[in-house]
Amino acid sequence: MSKKTVVVGLSGGVDSSVAALLLKEQGWNVIGLFMKNWEDDDTEEYCSSRQDLIDVMSVADKIGIDVEVVNFAAEYRDRVFAEFLREYQAGRTPNPDVLCNSEIKFKAFLEHALKLGADRIATGHYAGVREFEGKFQLLKAEDGTKDQSYFLYRLNQAQLARTLFPLANLYKRDVRKMAEAAGLHVALKKDSTGICFIGERPFKEFLARYLPPKSGEIRRLDDGKVLGMHDGLMFHTLGQRKGLHIGGLKEKGQAGGGEHDAWFVAGKDMERNILYVVQGHDHPALLKNELLAEQLSWVAGHAPRANWVYTAKPRYRTADQTCHLLSVDGDACALYFAEPQWALTPGQSVVIYESRVCLGGGVIR
Repeated sequence: MSKKTVVVGLSGGVDSSVAALLLKEQGWNVIGLFMKNWEDDDTEEYCSSRQDLIDVMSVADKIGIDVEVVNFAAEYRDRVFAEFLREYQAGRTPNPDVLCNSEIKFKAFLEHALKLGADRIATGHYAGVREFEGKFQLLKAEDGTKDQSYFLYRLNQAQLARTLFPLANLYKRDVRKMAEAAGLHVALKKDSTGICFIGERPFKEFLARYLPPKSGEIRRLDDGKVLGMHDGLMFHTLGQRKGLHIGGLKEKGQAGGGEHDAWFVAGKDMERNILYVVQGHDHPALLKNELLAEQLSWVAGHAPRANWVYTAKPRYRTADQTCHLLSVDGDACALYFAEPQWALTPGQSVVIYESRVCLGGGVIR
């Protein structure tokens, strides 16, 4: 092949490092790009960006590629963080990683890479892309335990046409072995966890700095009985068990469980600032077969066939669930699941698949 240029998003982790290594070995002219997306309270206590940049430079030196550092903090604040706050303020539980991928990693980053003269961009995501019958498809990764197609469902044809996923057919254990064999010191580096801009810091403390908390009543959904006080609806999500500070019930025979069963968040009344809870993991209020989704995004550029059976993930850490796409009406769709789904959460994304192909999805209403 003629030597084409690919700009690889380097995070300082093992996955993006090996992605760059593989592309270099394949003969691409590889340029590394380190994105700085967060500047507020960028301290070493919670933010690892300084160490990550050191790791990126070390890897780049070992592989033999140049690295550019670009600051997307303003774009991140406007396109991702502002929406994150709006969703929490409305009582929903957003997934900022989905928005970060569509707005920063595959939009701001892609635009910047094209200005540098890149033919393609690449990341260390565990996902795949292929051209089929004139369209680009987003595929699940070979390593099902690491597949990240869920977070990429908002990518469009123009973005996928320019994107490479070098780890599509690799397993994580093999990626670490490749890094070790190449002498990359990040071979055993721990994977980052949590929301990118929050890192390991206490979530409640972080959110309270931007959205003033307002305490209110915790009530039992079954009969409206006041059980305690919450410290802010935004700190709670459907299905949440920890942090409610409610003891066992003295009365027996209540719907949904025995007197010592755990309590779970089952709903929010935003107008009256009430948090509703139920007792027992399998309480009927936590189980639903149907959902509505909005803010739809389809990889192919158009909706898939309605009144058809697919699989879907109503949250990232779940197995694919058989579902019936009942209808698609403009920017909203209705899904019916073969089995009741636990704690379907407004603000989270539901992502629809046909076998290994990610068709797209939307935000649970």
